[in-house]
Amino acid sequence: MVREVLIVEDIHKIYDGKVHAVKGVSFRVHSGEIFGLIGPNGAGKTTTLRMIATLLKPTRGSIFVNGVDVVKDPINARKYIGYLPEEADVYTRLTGYEHLLFYARLYDIENVEETVRFGAKLSGLGDDLERRAGEYSKGMKRRLLLALVLMRKPHLAILDEPTSGLDVYASVRVRRMIKKYVSETGSSVVLSSHNMLEVEYLCDRIAFIHNGRIIDSGSVEEVKERYNVLNLEEAFVSAIERVGGRK
Repeated sequence: MVREVLIVEDIHKIYDGKVHAVKGVSFRVHSGEIFGLIGPNGAGKTTTLRMIATLLKPTRGSIFVNGVDVVKDPINARKYIGYLPEEADVYTRLTGYEHLLFYARLYDIENVEETVRFGAKLSGLGDDLERRAGEYSKGMKRRLLLALVLMRKPHLAILDEPTSGLDVYASVRVRRMIKKYVSETGSSVVLSSHNMLEVEYLCDRIAFIHNGRIIDSGSVEEVKERYNVLNLEEAFVSAIERVGGRK
């Protein structure tokens, strides 16, 4: 029986009683699954992920991670969550290895050495871990940041635009890293993206979000078949047009 690591039920986020950023979003993520929240900038992706990560409190609705109520018990929920925001950055004067060691100790992990070894291997940075992170390329920084989030093997990793601003080669390295991590650990990932090629490669299931609402969801193949198209880009455009969105 498939276990649901994340349950999101009818969550809303209203800022200052005026801006309704997220409007009744619901979805579930299973163990060992990569779930993609897909939509353009301003659609509500980041706000939704921040609510799941306990950084924002929903105006109403419920979120459960590994059976823990995120709204009522955020401190306990954080034990099962790893979160990588799009704007995350490194400490330029620390080496890659020093980053891994610092975060392993910050997480208060029992086996620090084993955790650091796993993070180092996952990053794929090799000898570059001995260099200061300020000397890294953007792709190398992103791989280090991703390793910092994943090295403690959270039940749910939340990744906001994990390849944003990266070139093709760096993006492929990051996507392979995510895929390999899930395959080896059985953990779950929920990520946001507007890169449809990335989503087709990575995700088991997806949800299209537009103007703060989920307008369609399913496996990649199910969604493409539903709209009788060859790729997710065309499916997304068709879904937007169906609900009276952009022309």
